Amino acid sequence: MIIIIQCAAKKNPSAGYLHEQNGRKVNFVADPELAPLNPECRYARPDDIAETGATWRTKLLKYNETPSNNPLGLLPAWQLYMNPTYKLLASKYGLEQLFILSAGWGLISAKFLTPVYDITFSGSADAYKRRRRKECYDDFCMLPDSSEEPLIFFGGKDYVSLFCSLTERHNGPRHIFYNSQTPPAAPGCILNAYATTMRTNWHYKCAQALVNNEIHI
Repeated sequence: MIIIIQCAAKKNPSAGYLHEQNGRKVNFVADPELAPLNPECRYARPDDIAETGATWRTKLLKYNETPSNNPLGLLPAWQLYMNPTYKLLASKYGLEQLFILSAGWGLISAKFLTPVYDITFSGSADAYKRRRRKECYDDFCMLPDSSEEPLIFFGGKDYVSLFCSLTERHNGPRHIFYNSQTPPAAPGCILNAYATTMRTNWHYKCAQALVNNEIHI
C-alpha cells in the first residue's frame, strides 16, 4: 500500500531555501509578480529559469542526487510540513511508501529534500500563492515504476484533479477518500466517503483513522 497525502501551507520554521548565486534565498510562489515586496528574497515559480540556465526544478532534482550533502538545510518532505500526521504516516508505513502531493512540485517522495514554497490550490489563499488548474507545471511524479500496489489518497477536492493526472498510469487500484455531498470527479479511481463534521483539514483525521485501523480499504 502506498500512501499519498496533500501538502500543507504551514511549514517547519527550520526549513531551508534554495538560493541565488549571490546568496539571496528563493521563495517559490505561483505568481511572483503579485508577491509582496521583500528585498531579502527572490520570488520565483518552480519552472522559472535560474541563473545557471536550468530551471529551479532541475536544480532541486540535481541537489537531491547527494542528499547527504545538504548545505542549505532542506528538509525531507515529510518533515517540511508542521502537521503531526506526516510523521505519523511515516512511522506507520515507512518513508518508501509515503508520498506528498505538492501544489508546487507534484508527487514527491517523503524523502525528497524540499525547499520552502508557498503554492496551493486553495481558493482562500492569497492570489500570489494560488495555482490555477490550467497553469502549466512540469510536475514531478516519483511513484515507483510498474508498481501494482494500491494508492491511498488523503486530500481536499482541489487536489483530486492533480492526483488523478499524475497517477493515471499507475497499474494498481487508486483509492480516494472524500468528504462532500457530491463525490469528486475522479475517473478510474475508487471513491471512499469519509463521514466527519470537520470541513477544514478533515483529511488529517481521515489519515489518522486509517493508521488506527478505524477505517479500512
